[in-house]
Amino acid sequence: MNPDQAYLAENKNKDGVQVTESGLQYLVIKSGNGAKPEDDHVVTVHYAGRLVDGTEFDSSYKRGEPAQFPAGRLIKGWTEALMLMSVGDKWELAIPAEIGYGDAGAGGTIPGGATLIFDVELLDTKSHREMHAEKTAAMENFKNAQFSWLDENATKDGVQATESGLQYKVLTEGEGKTPSATSQVTVHYEGKLITGEIFDSSYKRGETIQFGLNQVIPGWTEGLQLMTEGSTYELYIPYSIGYGERGSGGSIPPFATLIFKVELVSVDS
Repeated sequence: MNPDQAYLAENKNKDGVQVTESGLQYLVIKSGNGAKPEDDHVVTVHYAGRLVDGTEFDSSYKRGEPAQFPAGRLIKGWTEALMLMSVGDKWELAIPAEIGYGDAGAGGTIPGGATLIFDVELLDTKSHREMHAEKTAAMENFKNAQFSWLDENATKDGVQATESGLQYKVLTEGEGKTPSATSQVTVHYEGKLITGEIFDSSYKRGETIQFGLNQVIPGWTEGLQLMTEGSTYELYIPYSIGYGERGSGGSIPPFATLIFKVELVSVDS
């Protein structure tokens, strides 16, 4: 009998351990009384996984945040266990290879034929419809917060607004050339969200940047044409003339208002 089979044979006889027809073994460490997942739900869990020799191969606890999974798209042992659990439960699972990763294993960390031991804490379960509704509501709240911030900002001393919704404040007024919509310009800048989180900065990189005003977001194209060489403005750009409903990458969320400190170093063409 190999170590994995030996572990399962011994574990099933321990107090409180229950065994299902598939061979799944589980021990209830803590009982909850919340909702039960269905196979089309997305579950939120904290978990740690290890081999029978104690080698830990994964842990949401160590990452410092719970994980979300589609309950019906996991290894069979996980899906089966989750369908038995309630929100608030914490179980220890012993999953035979047949309902785990089988003879193939997984990556370089889980060998073929391995029995998997998981501590699983079920924190939440929601249908895709509920998840979509929550996401939609959160996005609407975020968007409204951006509008409210702009409304308040428009009342501050020195802030001016254009027909597009662009708001700007003159920090330093220069005396050089004014760019056109197709000019090449050299600038220093810093961009942040209304939370104060900086998402980009030429100052931090220690060098200016050159680009064409027809190659950037509309708020920049418009805002830079209000400036002269040597000017420093603060631009407040609503999403409609920023990165829109999609945002940009992982740093600028959808519907985000952008705040830029922009120094127009030169108009190059």
